[in-house]
Amino acid sequence: MDHSINSRPLLQPSDSDFGESDDTRASNDEVEIRSETKNEPTDRLNIIYMIFYLLGMTTLLPWNFFITAENYWMFKFRNVTGNDTDVLTPIQRTFTSDLSVSSAVPNTVFLVLNAFLSHRIPLKLRMMGSMGIIFVLFIFTTVFVEVDTDSWQRAFFAITITTVVVMNIAAAILSGGLFGIAGQFPSEYMTAVVSGQALGGIFAALCEVISLTFGASPNTTALVYFSVAIVVMIISLLAYFLMSRTIFFKFYTSNRSSVTPRLQDEAHLLGEPPIAPDFRHILRKIWLYGFSEWFVFVVTLSVYPAVTVLVTSENHGNGHLWNDVFFTTVVNYLVFNSGDYLGRIIAGLFEWPQNRPRLVAFFTLIRAGFIPIFLMCNSTPRENLPIIIHSDIVFILLMCIFALTNGYIANIALLCAPKIVANHEKEMAASMMAAFLGIGLAFGSGFGLLFVQIL
Repeated sequence: MDHSINSRPLLQPSDSDFGESDDTRASNDEVEIRSETKNEPTDRLNIIYMIFYLLGMTTLLPWNFFITAENYWMFKFRNVTGNDTDVLTPIQRTFTSDLSVSSAVPNTVFLVLNAFLSHRIPLKLRMMGSMGIIFVLFIFTTVFVEVDTDSWQRAFFAITITTVVVMNIAAAILSGGLFGIAGQFPSEYMTAVVSGQALGGIFAALCEVISLTFGASPNTTALVYFSVAIVVMIISLLAYFLMSRTIFFKFYTSNRSSVTPRLQDEAHLLGEPPIAPDFRHILRKIWLYGFSEWFVFVVTLSVYPAVTVLVTSENHGNGHLWNDVFFTTVVNYLVFNSGDYLGRIIAGLFEWPQNRPRLVAFFTLIRAGFIPIFLMCNSTPRENLPIIIHSDIVFILLMCIFALTNGYIANIALLCAPKIVANHEKEMAASMMAAFLGIGLAFGSGFGLLFVQIL
């Protein structure tokens, strides 16, 4: 069946459109947008690229600020019934693991649901609605900073975990939508998303280091964190709204995912494969990349941060600020997130290995060796396993390699999966990879709880 494709500028109406029915005009526009033309729009000044960076950072904003505000949570759940405040309470000891599980489980469930059901809900509603929910919950969390919760710690713990669950449901919807969008753009935009996620971790860690440098109280630190998060959410909402109205954005999203009944009928008459993506067909193509994405985060979350946050300096207690104050924050958060960010950047630059999913999976399996190594580091309290690695330098080097490989493999899998599927399958493939990522986070968080108990 022949189509007449005019040469007028993309998404601009022509005089001949007037008098046509809405359905005919919409179909013609979709055919035109789906055609690769010489008038393909450009991302002027890389503004859209920078917005993808910002939105990538936003998807992990709840996790980064909640997990980095460790001193605040330790203060909120400290021992208020005795004089020995150095002994961790049951809530303090497991809070990091509880936070990981309450983040990972709802995140996983809704990333999976997003892969199947996202096409039923308008993209703009998913993106703007999820960011709006996160924004409101950060305001809610900020209110409790100056509230005295000492007499009702368990109730406050329940409120906090519930907030984390709801916030991560919204974050999963946002993340799944964003990965689906990025999968339709050139590969550098997927790199922008995943690099933005790591950059958000660096930003949160730097905030913590600055607060420690100035000796800010836990409450003041948390107030700054959550206030910054609120500002970032406002900027992200405005940035996405403006981006979604650009021709560049509409070109790629329409080019990959706009499918009408008319186009479906035409494909059937021409004997072409159906335009609508099929989950099982895509899974057969990308399952090895999906496995790699899943397992890399299973390994990472099994020990980070639940186990690694318990590692103290070999010279802890000698009165030096580095050993007693900065070590955990710098090594556990700043070093890890910096290494993770660098790994994602390097993966985006070299994109190696391409079309070799078995090799990617092999590298992923090798990383499992980090689990027993970190369990033997200088983490306290512990009752069962011996400490074999005491050296701070060795622990820092291990953390650097651990973070670098996490970022590299995670990004390579995300970049390669959409490239081995058809254009109309890219959004679903990218959303499925996000689901694999979320499932890996959930499995890893569960193992993290287990490993903390067997220390």
